[in-house]
Amino acid sequence: MASIDKSKFEFVKLDNLASETIDAPEYSYWKSVFRQFFSKKSTIFMSAILIAVILMSFVYPMFANFDFNDVSHINDFSRRYITPNATFWFGTDKNGQSLFDGVWYGARNSILISVIATLINTVIGVIVGGIWGVSKSVDRVLIEVYNVITNIPAFLIIIVLTYSIGAGFWNLILAICLTGWLGIAYSIRVQVMRYRDREYNLASRTLGTSTYKIVIKNILPQLVSVIVTMVSQMLPSYISYEAFLSFFGLGLPTTEPSLGRLISNYSSNITTNAYLFWIPLFVLILVSLPLFVVGQNLADASDPRSHR
Repeated sequence: MASIDKSKFEFVKLDNLASETIDAPEYSYWKSVFRQFFSKKSTIFMSAILIAVILMSFVYPMFANFDFNDVSHINDFSRRYITPNATFWFGTDKNGQSLFDGVWYGARNSILISVIATLINTVIGVIVGGIWGVSKSVDRVLIEVYNVITNIPAFLIIIVLTYSIGAGFWNLILAICLTGWLGIAYSIRVQVMRYRDREYNLASRTLGTSTYKIVIKNILPQLVSVIVTMVSQMLPSYISYEAFLSFFGLGLPTTEPSLGRLISNYSSNITTNAYLFWIPLFVLILVSLPLFVVGQNLADASDPRSHR
């Protein structure tokens, strides 16, 4: 057996600092979210459509001189019912108005109503749901309110409210938000109750951490994917609410354009000059579908279990 040459070896001193260092790749939650989010081709495609529609809806009306109620061209028969061409991209209606202008003005109102209503309902729902999930006294009251309200179809409540307070931009938002937050609050309440009695939260409470901090620091960050999922469902659904109500004359007043109002106004043209009906309907789909797909992909990416 060959002898070992000890001169080729040396003792290594213990490095206490190095022993405390965790040898693992750096992890960033939001970097992982966006990496997962943009890894899907559907996200890129639908995001491009959504950005284009939003830009047209909010930038184009800033430069266009359009009045939804202008009938100055009604006697100019040369401008009536012009099919889509290089001059009038979406054609004109019986009043000689450009449908291209009307569609983007209408899309702006529809998107604004959806975004504002979603933001209000989400903020109120998350705050109330967080309190609801940890307070027994609040739970006793709100659970009864929830049981009563949810036995009435949400759409019926909105219709009754719009009848009562009248058509209008802010009136429609009020009608959507008056009870819309309750379902979100209940979902957050259920999630908070799932996590509030976990071992680490019990340990935090034992060490003197306030309930407020436990909810804000320990529980709500774990509900990001749940909240994003709810938002992704609310945005397109509220656009559909506005379109449906305006179609029946209950949403925005007749003097304000929206995609629902345009579809309603041109519903009689579904067979003759059909472009007047189908183009606003197609734009409504272009708004709702990308919002839903992008929102769902973001919700999936927000779930830490999907991160690699």
